[in-house]
Amino acid sequence: MTGQGSGFFISADGYIVTNNHVVDHATDVTVTTTDGKTIAAKVIGTDPKTDLALLKVKEGDNYPFVNFASQSPRVGDWVIAVGNPFGLGGTVTAGIVSARGRDIGSGPYDDFLQIDAPVNRGNSGGPTFNSEGEVVGVNTAIFSPSGGSVGIGFAIASDVVKSVVASLKDHGSVARGWLGVEIQPVSDDIADSLGIKATNGALVSRAQPDSPALAAGVKTGDIITSVNGESVADPKDLARKIALLGPDKSAELGILRNGASQTVSVKLGAMKAEKEAKADIPAPAAERTELAKLGLTVEPARAGREGVRVAEVDPDGVAAQKGFQTGDIILDAGGKPVASAADITAAIDAAKASGHKAVLLRVKSGENFHFVALSTQSAS
Repeated sequence: MTGQGSGFFISADGYIVTNNHVVDHATDVTVTTTDGKTIAAKVIGTDPKTDLALLKVKEGDNYPFVNFASQSPRVGDWVIAVGNPFGLGGTVTAGIVSARGRDIGSGPYDDFLQIDAPVNRGNSGGPTFNSEGEVVGVNTAIFSPSGGSVGIGFAIASDVVKSVVASLKDHGSVARGWLGVEIQPVSDDIADSLGIKATNGALVSRAQPDSPALAAGVKTGDIITSVNGESVADPKDLARKIALLGPDKSAELGILRNGASQTVSVKLGAMKAEKEAKADIPAPAAERTELAKLGLTVEPARAGREGVRVAEVDPDGVAAQKGFQTGDIILDAGGKPVASAADITAAIDAAKASGHKAVLLRVKSGENFHFVALSTQSAS
């Protein structure tokens, strides 16, 4: 099998930037320059999480190269995309920056420029230039119901590229900062259940064992609102900020705990490999209780485990609409531990009595933890 894409020289001695998916699993890499010269190259390092790769040609040390822009482009600025669409060779298209900071669901650190310069298959890994001839992004993806360009393309922002490429060149891999928290957005109903108005920040559903966050005193239910004085918009923003700081760096986290603002100092660790999630197994012959108004049937968790296990979910019920699945473990309701269905009902009644429109449940799905806000009205 063979594949092809685009790339560009970033130094006279032959370092080349492209996409990870262009060279993923490649055993031999060949570079063809715009003047038709063919050169063997080797992969220095790849970073699947940002879809970037760094190559180096095996001969020569006097290649023309391009520079990264010192400033990020503005929405509306003109850009030029260069690449090898459909194998046609060097092709240039023009457009503008349509949006910045796009999250397209391709990875945990998405930070794309959206451009309307036509980009097609084969453009992947090619540069996006500003009007000064500086690289502001790396073409990487398109949105296209038809398979061809419809004016919605995405380029990895040059700030991300510079950081990743520097790590790949020095270490062959990317070392990212690790805080050790499971986080989720602060939705309107979650904000209401917590008695707050703002929905910015990242809600901590769990501080992982043996993590920098746990050692620093970050707790379940905290909302992380800033890192080193820079506001945190959402979980993706927090992940990018922490990753960019790198291992062994110190950070000041602004948090909201029980409605009060606090600052927590933390020394970051190194990002660990992801673990495979495993579902909890119910205890045999467990006693089940139906919560008909929620569309849930629950039973005690396996012996020695906390919470109650979701045994059945009514596909037309409130819980199903909130994403509950069989095997989920409900750990807390309204900030208090759950040991039975009666505890969930009591938490709902308490939330209603306090005037809250929703009650917050902390749920374990496989090895992941998250909060779910259930409407107290629908549970009536």
